[in-house]
Amino acid sequence: MTKSVADVIAAALVRHGVEFIFGQSNPTALMLATEAAGIRQLLYRTENAAGAMADAYSRVSGRIGVVAAQNGPAATLMVAPMAEALTASIPMLVLVQEVPAAQRDRNAFQEFDHFALFAGVSKWTRRLDDPNRAAEYIDLAMIAANSGRPGPVVLLLAKDMLMQPCTPPTFVRTRNLGAFPLDRPRPEAAAVEMAAQLIAGAEAPVVIVGGGVHGSGAADEVARLVDVGQLPVATTFMGKGAIDETGPLSLGVAANITGENGPAAAHREMFEKADVVLLVGTRTNENGTDNWTLTSPGATYIHIDIAGEEVGRNYEAVRLVGDARSAVADLADALGRCDLTLRRRKADALREAILSARMARLEAIRPECESSSRPILPQRMMAELDRLISPDDIVVADASYSSVWVTGYLTARRAGQRVLTPRGLAGLGWGLPYAIGAKLARPEARVIALVGDGGFAHVWAELEMAVREDIPFTLVVLNNSQLAMQRHGENLGFGRSTTGIEFIAVDHAAVARSVGAEGIRIEDPDDFGPALATAMASNKVTLMDVISSADATGPLRIFDGQLERLATPPTANPARVLQGV
Repeated sequence: MTKSVADVIAAALVRHGVEFIFGQSNPTALMLATEAAGIRQLLYRTENAAGAMADAYSRVSGRIGVVAAQNGPAATLMVAPMAEALTASIPMLVLVQEVPAAQRDRNAFQEFDHFALFAGVSKWTRRLDDPNRAAEYIDLAMIAANSGRPGPVVLLLAKDMLMQPCTPPTFVRTRNLGAFPLDRPRPEAAAVEMAAQLIAGAEAPVVIVGGGVHGSGAADEVARLVDVGQLPVATTFMGKGAIDETGPLSLGVAANITGENGPAAAHREMFEKADVVLLVGTRTNENGTDNWTLTSPGATYIHIDIAGEEVGRNYEAVRLVGDARSAVADLADALGRCDLTLRRRKADALREAILSARMARLEAIRPECESSSRPILPQRMMAELDRLISPDDIVVADASYSSVWVTGYLTARRAGQRVLTPRGLAGLGWGLPYAIGAKLARPEARVIALVGDGGFAHVWAELEMAVREDIPFTLVVLNNSQLAMQRHGENLGFGRSTTGIEFIAVDHAAVARSVGAEGIRIEDPDDFGPALATAMASNKVTLMDVISSADATGPLRIFDGQLERLATPPTANPARVLQGV
């Protein structure tokens, strides 16, 4: 029996382990075929949120997320989530409806140049023009997305093409290519040996790991390397959870939150005086390196990354180009063969210094973590959450302050614990869809999301999707009626803010209840912990609308000594009167 292109694509997606497509009916022929093949269509409300859902699904599951979108305006909304995924090295397959060939370049309905649209946010963009190559093109898309440095890819599917008959190919395709990393290349053995000798002989080495460790599933290998070499280890924002932060060699998250009372603030001198710096799965971006000032320009750098173009981008380094899990495993083996006398001799003092600094930091932040002030301090909220989460829970955060509170004040208690933050481009609106994608990837896990009211406003409508599709999680909204980090940044840079900072008061709990979710308003800090525990145990979509402080500041290093300047109130937004009314 001859099958249609849509049927062949559906079968190929099943072969690659695809269980969900985030789709809004178009391309219709494809959606009908995939549902008939057993793939669940998850109806989103906006394409940009759907892309973030697919992103989080990939991060947690290790399998590619798939999104379908109509041509033209719907396709344009995929650009932002694809940009985040590309920058953060997360695979995504975007299936976009295309106008039929006979109508192209005639201003057909919603016709748009999708090749130009996706040029800067996709690893690979193709259009299926031969019906007999349908399965082949799905395989090519999977290979492009999941091999090398993972990232988003686009396959354009014309409406009429999907309904054409497809002749089975001579070479039958049977491989499942839907997981990543698809390959695990290893760095050159001689370079690994050189790196091991440098680490073994260093007076003050330090390890910094990024999100690539999660993407590669290399957390256990990093833990073994750190133990073999007795090496102090810190993470970037996206690397949060890659190491057990209760371990004796953990410095916590460094990045740009090494300001007063930050997780790794007490260790700034250790970073600055490190003579050998090992970077694992990090693109050495501005925030992850505190504006490239965290470590010394005079240090010797060793860089492990799957992307050769990232190695040496900002720090000339010994190049260990390859999959993080393979490379770190090889480096741990090589280090174990070295003379580690120096490493062992320094180990006790190093552990004591780390533990002492950790305890001092906990004591320093205790007042804010136990504060009974109103509006509620985010630090108090994080302390309550930290007591309730287990290593098997997944915490996600929106960009801006939400990421700072989660990465700076929660404790990862297991190597490989998942804490998701959108730090590729750090756009607002990712927290809620991340919670949906993470829960779909790991249904047995409790998922808790922290978002600001600014970011939440981007994606309110997806609460309806979560309720409709029965995807339960707990969503904590920091309701301070303003863009707090924007205000602090403007105050720091200009001594005052623009008028585009404050919102009118919004009852987010009522928004949640309007679509059938649980909605709770919290104004008393003593009510937050019990309400959070109830929400996490409820197995329902629950929104906690927490009236929180707009003056709380995170431990960003650029804020040190500037708190008085940051406290400047937002500039009033003058009433605007419509002319002629």
